[in-house]
Amino acid sequence: MTNVLIIGATGSVGSVTRHYFLDNTTDQLTLMARNTQRLGQLNADRERAVAGSVSDAAALQAALAGQDVVFAALSGNLAGMAKTLVAAMDQAGVKRLLFITSMGIYNEIPASVGAGGNLAGNPVLQTYRDAADVIAASDLNYTTIRPGWFDSGNDTDYQVTKKGEPFGGHDVSRKSIADLVVRLAHDETLGSRDSLGINRK
Repeated sequence: MTNVLIIGATGSVGSVTRHYFLDNTTDQLTLMARNTQRLGQLNADRERAVAGSVSDAAALQAALAGQDVVFAALSGNLAGMAKTLVAAMDQAGVKRLLFITSMGIYNEIPASVGAGGNLAGNPVLQTYRDAADVIAASDLNYTTIRPGWFDSGNDTDYQVTKKGEPFGGHDVSRKSIADLVVRLAHDETLGSRDSLGINRK
């Protein structure tokens, strides 16, 4: 049994991942969200909610207490959030961080998949790259996850690529991302201090 903090638990990826943990593990979940009412009914035996954002130092420290793994699926100023989260995890002594970024941040998308999705041609990705750089410079046991465009497919038919390898495909299901997150949460050596691309096979 693993204690997992999900930050961004009401977002599309965070929500699917939350339910995947509940359905496929016995892990204890702490759900951090700005509006905890959007979480709906909690599993009283396995879930607790913490209201707040990454920028709220007190709420973040309360959420980090006793955690084994942090999974963050965020939007906005990702580099700033990453800096705050890394510092808070260091303070709390929590080492395992799983953080959603985006495909293309290392210009790893080949022409066959659509090279226009790379950072070189899509400056919107800069905040994702900046966040990944902040995390890579930390002393945490991190895995940054670079999904393709995610959809609501019910499959877990996915391919994983490492940093430096060409990205394998354009899209991926949120359920596949959740499956990878659960695997990473239960194996601290899998994807350790690496960036993993994930796409549908």
